[in-house]
Amino acid sequence: MDHLPWQVGPLGVDDLADLALLFGSSRNTRSCWCTSFCSSRSQFALGWMTGRNRTRFEAMAYAGGPPMGVLASMDGTPVGWAACGPRARYLVAVGGRSRLLDGLDRSEDESVWLVPCIFVRAEERGRGVSHALVQGAVVLAEHHGATAVEGWPVSSAEPGQGDDFVGREGVFEHAGFRCVTRPDPTRAIMRLDLRDV
Repeated sequence: MDHLPWQVGPLGVDDLADLALLFGSSRNTRSCWCTSFCSSRSQFALGWMTGRNRTRFEAMAYAGGPPMGVLASMDGTPVGWAACGPRARYLVAVGGRSRLLDGLDRSEDESVWLVPCIFVRAEERGRGVSHALVQGAVVLAEHHGATAVEGWPVSSAEPGQGDDFVGREGVFEHAGFRCVTRPDPTRAIMRLDLRDV
């Protein structure tokens, strides 16, 4: 990705201050800290009100294991973020809170990675940062031995809506993902099998 104006790489603990700067640019990310998909509803709601979502996220980042996602920066300024990791990390995906991934092979929860959330600073949107983040997530997943990467983006047929933070179908298509199912008319489950790449 050297031809792009952004540097995209895995989030290390030394990058948490940059991520805080990025998340501070939006009211939602400031309170969410990308923990909605890896917390129970009650944990997440309490963390939203108390600031504990940030504490939880940072604890997960310090705990070791695969990075919590990839960060895009331009000239040293953070401009975008994509959460990613083994499907097992995301309770909402494997614990029944979401019906979107019903019917998927649960035996893959450790080896298949999920990209549940993408956030780009408002003034950088529409410039391709999301594409670079999804590509960066795929590279990170490959590095950690994932067999596939999945996303659950908004369908390309849908107008812009409040849950665009899960990504748009076209962004995943551009990265080589294919639609494996449509759980409802607004969403697509996309998958890239890394053994085929």
